[in-house]
Amino acid sequence: MNKVILMGRLTRDPEVRYTQTNNTLVASFSLAVNRRFVRQGEERQADFINIVAWSKLGEFCSKYFKKGQQVGVIGRIQTRTWDDDQGTKHYVTEVVAEEAYFADSKREGDATNNTNFENTFGDTAPGNMGSDFEVSSSDDLPF
Repeated sequence: MNKVILMGRLTRDPEVRYTQTNNTLVASFSLAVNRRFVRQGEERQADFINIVAWSKLGEFCSKYFKKGQQVGVIGRIQTRTWDDDQGTKHYVTEVVAEEAYFADSKREGDATNNTNFENTFGDTAPGNMGSDFEVSSSDDLPF
């Protein structure tokens, strides 16, 4: 099974590009994910994870995610290789996002984009977990 769940802060705004073959949108960004434990006397360390999001999810990320925001991403790890013009082989490991969510607490005045969001993506789009989410009993929890 190849499943990754990350929560971290965006290190930069998502960058958008389109594939040459079929003009599919691809958004790329990086998450700073804090390590779980801190050694005594040291600062907290973070890992910087590259994320790619395709099509509608990429459009959502590029439109609503900004540098510094805390977000959650669920996806899979993917490794790819390519040769540059000098024949040097390059390797990259990244997370291909399958779901993306806002993880910051909602601040006052941030509700202005909600209508635009629903008009664009509907109420079931990835990343749209409303504030009225609740678990009715502990039997519903997966752990």
